[in-house]
Amino acid sequence: MTDASLAPPRSQARDIWDQFRNHKGAMLGLWVLIGLMLFVLIGPLVWWQDPTYVNPDAAKMILGRNKPPTWVHPFGTDQVARDQLARMMFGGRISLAVGAVAMVISVFLGTLVGVLAGFYRRLDGVLMRLTDLFLSLPLLPLLLVLMFLFRDAVAKVIGPNMGAFVLVVFAIGLTSWMPAARIVRGQVLALKEREFVLAARSIGTPSHRMIIRHILPNVLSPVMVAAALGIANAIITESVLSFLGLGFPPDFPTWGRLLYDGVGTMQLYPARVIIPGVAISLTVLAVNYIGDGLRDALDPRIRGR
Repeated sequence: MTDASLAPPRSQARDIWDQFRNHKGAMLGLWVLIGLMLFVLIGPLVWWQDPTYVNPDAAKMILGRNKPPTWVHPFGTDQVARDQLARMMFGGRISLAVGAVAMVISVFLGTLVGVLAGFYRRLDGVLMRLTDLFLSLPLLPLLLVLMFLFRDAVAKVIGPNMGAFVLVVFAIGLTSWMPAARIVRGQVLALKEREFVLAARSIGTPSHRMIIRHILPNVLSPVMVAAALGIANAIITESVLSFLGLGFPPDFPTWGRLLYDGVGTMQLYPARVIIPGVAISLTVLAVNYIGDGLRDALDPRIRGR
C-alpha cells in the first residue's frame, strides 16, 4: 500500500484556497485590501494626529491650511489646517464600514427574496415583480431623495454622525439587493429539482429544514461573490453621496467627503483630490478582483482543471 493511499483526503476548503491563490489578480487584490485595512486600522495607533483638530490660533490656522505634503503632514492639510493623513485613516474606517454593513444588508435581503421566490412557486411572481420594480427605479435620485427627506429627522433621534451612518447604510442596502435576489432565485430553481432535494421531500422533510440544510449551503458560492462585489458598489455609492454633499457631515470624514472638500481647490492643490480618489479606486479594484477569484474558486468545474 502506497503512502498516497494512506494520505487523508483533501478538504474542499483547501481546494478552494488553492484555486483562489492561483488567481494572480485575486491575490493582488487581497494584499491591496489587507494593506488598506492595516492603513485605516493600525495607522491611527502610529500617527496620533487628531483628524478633527482645528488650531484655535487663527494666525497659525491660516498659515497651516492647504499645505502640500511635508514631513510633518505627509498628505498635506485641508482648508482649516487639519491633517489629511489622519483624516484619510479615519475616513477609510467609515468608508469600509459602510461598504461591509451595507453589503450584509443587501445580501441578506437578496438571499431571502431569492430563496423564497425560487422555492415557493406562489411567491415567485409577486417577489420577482417587486424586484423588477426596484430595478426599474433610478437608484441615485432615489438615494438623494431619501437622504434629503430623512437625514435631519434621523439625526435628531440618534445624533448627526450615527444618524448619517445608519441612514446611508440602510439606504444603500435597501436599494442594492436585487441582483443578488435574481442570482439566488436562479440557483434555487435548479437546486430544488435535484435528487437530494427530491429525496428529502419524499421522506417528509419540512420546507424550512430543506432550505436551511440543502438549499442555502449550495447557493453559498454566488452569494459570496455577490457579497464581494456588493462591498465595492456600496463604497462607490457612499462616495457619490458624500461627493454630492448629502452623505456624512463635514466633521465626520469619509473618502467621498474628502473628495467633495477638495474639489473647490483641485487646480491649486490636486493632492487633496488625487489621494482619496486613488484610495477609493484601489479598494474597488481590489474587491472586484477578489470577487473574480472567489467566483472561479467556488465553481467546481473551474476548480477541477
